[in-house]
Amino acid sequence: MSLYSFFFYFLLFIIYSIAGWLMEVIAVGIEKRKFINRGFFIGPYCPIYGFSALIMLFLFKDYKNDPFVLFIMTAFVCTFFEYVTSFIMEKLFKARWWDYSHKTFNINGRVCLENSVIFGILGLALITVINPFVMDLLSKVSNGLVIYISSILLIAFIVDNIVSFNIISKFKSTATSVIKDNTEEISEKIREILKKKSILSRRLVNAFPNVKAILPDIKAKYEEQKRKLKEKLNS
Repeated sequence: MSLYSFFFYFLLFIIYSIAGWLMEVIAVGIEKRKFINRGFFIGPYCPIYGFSALIMLFLFKDYKNDPFVLFIMTAFVCTFFEYVTSFIMEKLFKARWWDYSHKTFNINGRVCLENSVIFGILGLALITVINPFVMDLLSKVSNGLVIYISSILLIAFIVDNIVSFNIISKFKSTATSVIKDNTEEISEKIREILKKKSILSRRLVNAFPNVKAILPDIKAKYEEQKRKLKEKLNS
């Protein structure tokens, strides 16, 4: 892959990440009747949409004349990415950032049929309508300008990754300091603590108001401290 190709596809990645962020913001804004900066990152983008879009464009561009197959495959790819993202974020930070357990036809609360259908429709629109339009616009931009814009965005994206990772890590570190034996109590206490910290911590809590701590490690610590206290009282 040439240097230009790398920056071109990175720009495409950012464009669709921003588009995904806009959809999230609009959907949540309609529901909550207020603006909420969605996603794990500070910037206005959700990389899961960018990655999914690029994967679909690379794998399924030859299926644009078969809408049914395209719908099924794009729905599967997006659902797969959502599941994997949920799983990895949970293992890394000991938290469930979203939960679809209350929705019909869900898998472990990580993905659900409703979202999969929406993903399929969006994927179909992406490959048949949206991407041809975007590619036509980008074809009118000089190679030098594409590289220049993408370079700035790449630097900003890397910095955002570092800062956002640090902010998200505070959820895990805060969770281990909370002494409760109930998942809801732990999660609520963590949200209260983080809201009192930096504006970036508050942004994360607002973006994922239903985030829940994953109990096993935290409860193990709670039980251990309770055991030590009991031994101390009995000694």
